[in-house]
Amino acid sequence: MNARQLFDLTGKTALVTGGGRGIGRHIAVGLAESGARVFVASRKLDRCEEVVKEIEAAGGRATAVKADVGKNDDVSALADAVLGATPRLDVLVNNAGIVWGAPTLEYPLDGWDKVFAVNVRGLWLLTQRIARHMAEAGGGSIVNLASTSAFVGAEEGEQPAVAYNASKGAVVSLTTDLAVKLASKGIRVNAIAPGLFDTDMMEYLRRDPARLERFLSGVPARRPGGADDIKGAVVFLASDASAYVTGQTLRVDGGMTCVLRA
Repeated sequence: MNARQLFDLTGKTALVTGGGRGIGRHIAVGLAESGARVFVASRKLDRCEEVVKEIEAAGGRATAVKADVGKNDDVSALADAVLGATPRLDVLVNNAGIVWGAPTLEYPLDGWDKVFAVNVRGLWLLTQRIARHMAEAGGGSIVNLASTSAFVGAEEGEQPAVAYNASKGAVVSLTTDLAVKLASKGIRVNAIAPGLFDTDMMEYLRRDPARLERFLSGVPARRPGGADDIKGAVVFLASDASAYVTGQTLRVDGGMTCVLRA
């Protein structure tokens, strides 16, 4: 197959959760630019509709769906809506995620449960449902969004978000295990672990230039990630270009997790 054809998603259908803004928005646009029809889902329908307009203005096809993956009923409704609107779903990108910040020794149980409800339980429930469909259809690609926080610790003053870090570690482990369990069904399961990306979640650093500079000093690339950086990674894992890749977590972090810190 021609190298360009390996990355072509024409005729494929994808679902992106948390697709209304930030990295999810970039992912949805990137998949559409590569030819896929994209279902864009998040809690805020208006943001999804904005992404759909952007995709359609560029000649792509997309549909907005409202869903909170932290709620079991919403996960079921989302799967029903998408699978009812397309004969086959080829790509699932589990991007939806939340952060809850609080001092570690006073971290509230309700905060912990809310983070795990979205980042792990919701991801798992949607994956299970879509994987059944993919198994019957002959295969597919599942891409989970983890984080570099799954691989490193952080000082309390930098990241007081112990549940988030733990949840992303769970995503990495789940990705590895599901890749083995679903391989015989033609389903590939991989993850992307983004580092610092220029999205709304970076706003707290933008307000503190000194802190931002200190953070970037630990990134060999000396910059945050941008739209093209995440687009390339997700299109690779969604397409036939990665047909022999499963169970992997691709760190898209400018080399941040490679740095030895004293």
